[in-house]
Amino acid sequence: MSLKTPKLTVVGAGPGDPDLITLKAIKAIESADVILYDALINEVLLKYASAHAELIFVGKRKGCYAFQQEQINELIVTKAKEKGHVVRLKGGDPFIFGRGAEEIDYVQQFGLETFMVPGISSSIAVPAYQGIPLTKRGASESFWVITGTTKAHQLSDDVAIAAKSTATVVILMGMGKLDEIVQIFSDENKQDTPVAIIQEGTTENEKFGFGTISTISKVVEEKKLANPAIIVIGDVVKERVQLTAIYKELNKA
Repeated sequence: MSLKTPKLTVVGAGPGDPDLITLKAIKAIESADVILYDALINEVLLKYASAHAELIFVGKRKGCYAFQQEQINELIVTKAKEKGHVVRLKGGDPFIFGRGAEEIDYVQQFGLETFMVPGISSSIAVPAYQGIPLTKRGASESFWVITGTTKAHQLSDDVAIAAKSTATVVILMGMGKLDEIVQIFSDENKQDTPVAIIQEGTTENEKFGFGTISTISKVVEEKKLANPAIIVIGDVVKERVQLTAIYKELNKA
């Protein structure tokens, strides 16, 4: 057992572009004895880890699990008691559909010190990189961020409630439920509502498609869009501003 104090720091890695990591997150990675990292993080970030740090991939993708969540929880405790500081590196912001709070709840019962470093959520950053403002005067006064797949593997009931509003609707992990989403908005007579789908946003592999509720399924098929992707529904999509590729140029600098 390590003489170091067992502790967990849950760290948000941001949406994919490694330049969107926070300074506090880098400091946490640098100080880690063990890093448990997810599938959606940019592995370039692991270069900040010290030479002695143990790096363990615990990512989950649909139908493919390196570890079950219960195993990850137990691994955090085991590694913290064995080596000291465990960093749980998770995509986006771990408190937005990232199970960060669940992991902290679990390990605290074993006496671990716990810390949280927020990350830039993909729900905000990915549309922004495509020039889509989630709110804009005259177009949207609020936005919803909803999971497309609940714990029961169903589409969240909140989508139907959001579809009745004038808010921008951002759906994460929803590509497998796109037909259901389209039907819900169609039932609200919103066939002409603009839609954007952005796959692997903020990364060099980014793909996107634009359409309306009535056309987006065809756009997805034509452009072969798939998870991981974000669905943005609302008038703000047509308020998209044209951006130069400055962030890509900075990445090459």
